[in-house]
Amino acid sequence: MALKLRKNRAKNPPPTCAVGTCMQVLGKAWTPNVIWYLSAGPRRFGELRHDMPLISAKMLSERLRDLESRGVVERCVVPNSPPSAEYGLTELGFELMPAIEAIVAVGKRLKERMGQAAEAA
Repeated sequence: MALKLRKNRAKNPPPTCAVGTCMQVLGKAWTPNVIWYLSAGPRRFGELRHDMPLISAKMLSERLRDLESRGVVERCVVPNSPPSAEYGLTELGFELMPAIEAIVAVGKRLKERMGQAAEAA
């Protein structure tokens, strides 16, 4: 005998789901890390590479270009010798920080819980 299908009580998402749009940005590899490090202020490419030693230069430049095209990061050319560029968060980029901080907080609790489960086993 099949179980009775219960009615979904969650509100219907908007026609173009905002959560999906946000996750298209945050869901890519290294994106939350890039936003995290830029939240403290503008950084040059080499400084970001130093902050995230495991990311390749190709991946970092891809992420920065993608975030710039979405309006999350802005690139500012610094007119010195030799010329360099700094990357910083836009207003929209700073708006993502509370979501990233919430994900970090839940991640910490999940790690603690997994650690407790491993100790109990």
